[in-house]
Amino acid sequence: MKIRTIIVDDEPLARNKLKLFLADEPDFEIVHECSNGRDAIALLEKQRADVLFLDIQMPEVDGFGVVEALPPERLPFVVFVTAHDAFALKAFEVHALDYLLKPFDRERLKQTLLHIRKALQHTAIERHQNQILSLLNDLKSHQKRPERILIRSEGRVYFVNVQEIDWVEAEGNYLRLHVGSESHLLRQTMNSLERQLSPSRFIRIHRSTIVNIEKVKELRPWFQGEYLAILHGGKKLNVGKSYRKNLTDAFANHP
Repeated sequence: MKIRTIIVDDEPLARNKLKLFLADEPDFEIVHECSNGRDAIALLEKQRADVLFLDIQMPEVDGFGVVEALPPERLPFVVFVTAHDAFALKAFEVHALDYLLKPFDRERLKQTLLHIRKALQHTAIERHQNQILSLLNDLKSHQKRPERILIRSEGRVYFVNVQEIDWVEAEGNYLRLHVGSESHLLRQTMNSLERQLSPSRFIRIHRSTIVNIEKVKELRPWFQGEYLAILHGGKKLNVGKSYRKNLTDAFANHP
């Protein structure tokens, strides 16, 4: 049986190196390659893979952003590919996750391939997915929260203070940050921004919405088990069923 493989790396030379090495492994079949995180997310939402070689340092959507954007059941066996990052490497080792440190050679890759074959034979993918999610939770807890967000618009570059954001909504390939009477477009994914924001202040209330708990005045029952979050300025935001507990817990714990 062929091991369906996807390579995600923004460096063409790195992708070519992996393809060259894997060409000597008859049981590995490269079904696709991506040069950025956004394309990888779109591909993995539609196409099944057994193994994902995933670069971490990519612009806009990094490797962790790709993993976070996918539901656990869509995650294949992930091998992180990274330049030297002491904290990330230690995190991979603690969570028993496979990684390739650039520049790697053929022998180091062969060790990883043996690990992949063994894991797939023993159907250990669910345990691997749990290890991935545990890694992401650890990274979130160590990540420094930004106080300002950089916005680029029509040749201008300026900052938005994070605490002044009322709510965030997805808008195509962008996010729209609502700050008082103004709004700003940010080219980033919802999952990536959520990872940066403090979970004690910013709550995911819908697949496409994050709200600043400080700006919420009331939580009101709505239609078929859904709720409305009413902001102090009067804006009404839908709260999805699967996200309702996030907001009710935040209200309960908020001083």
